[in-house]
Amino acid sequence: MYPDLNQKRVIVTAGGSGIGRAIAEAFVAQGARVHVCDVEAGALESLAAARPEIGGTLADVSDPAQVDRLFDDALAAMGGLDVLVNNAGIAGPTGPVEDCSVEDWRRTLAIDLDGQFFCLRRALPEMKRAGAGAIVNISSTAGLYGYPLRSPYAAAKWAVIGLTKSVAAEAGPHGITVNAVCPGAVDGPRMARVIAAEARSKGTTEQAIRDSYTRQASLRRFVTAEDIANGVLFLCSAAGARISGHVLTIDGNTETLSG
Repeated sequence: MYPDLNQKRVIVTAGGSGIGRAIAEAFVAQGARVHVCDVEAGALESLAAARPEIGGTLADVSDPAQVDRLFDDALAAMGGLDVLVNNAGIAGPTGPVEDCSVEDWRRTLAIDLDGQFFCLRRALPEMKRAGAGAIVNISSTAGLYGYPLRSPYAAAKWAVIGLTKSVAAEAGPHGITVNAVCPGAVDGPRMARVIAAEARSKGTTEQAIRDSYTRQASLRRFVTAEDIANGVLFLCSAAGARISGHVLTIDGNTETLSG
């Protein structure tokens, strides 16, 4: 579909499973060279067994030293960098903001926001030297709406959009595009955990929460990890080469996150 992505050198954070793995595999299907990181050794082992052509580094993006190790490994293996997909993130706690611990608040922002910053500051010098590049930061529809009971997550995801637009303005003169993708409710194990936590917090059933998420989107269905991967590929391809500072929602048209 995107022959120009052939042999592009790509880093995907949290690429061992879920959305990240779908993105990594989508790039490989276009002939790209891909290196991922993940905090779960088992996820990296599973990916390596299935897709040995994808490189991997065990790394937590909230730690700048571990991000440095990721980039050192990836650059040594691939010889440069054309694409960064800042995908790593956690759901954070579920509950009223006054019940959120300082530790949970800081951990959510450390991974969901700081991690993107740490990766950007390593990726941008490489891309500026090359005079080209594409960066996609994964935000969320929670970065566009108030999200009751998920304040730390929403705060981080709103900040990702501000970061994206600011860096797009900085990087554009160097031929680098910077965009954000906002997934909606993505079907899979992570969403199942979010639904379970929300059901416990609200004292209701998981099916009731799942139904409420379905009603929030005009298309009345969840999206898939592959849907997100397709949007990322487009933004990083020649087809998306004139798009920067943009927020692409892939969510079936979320109307509200208020329940």
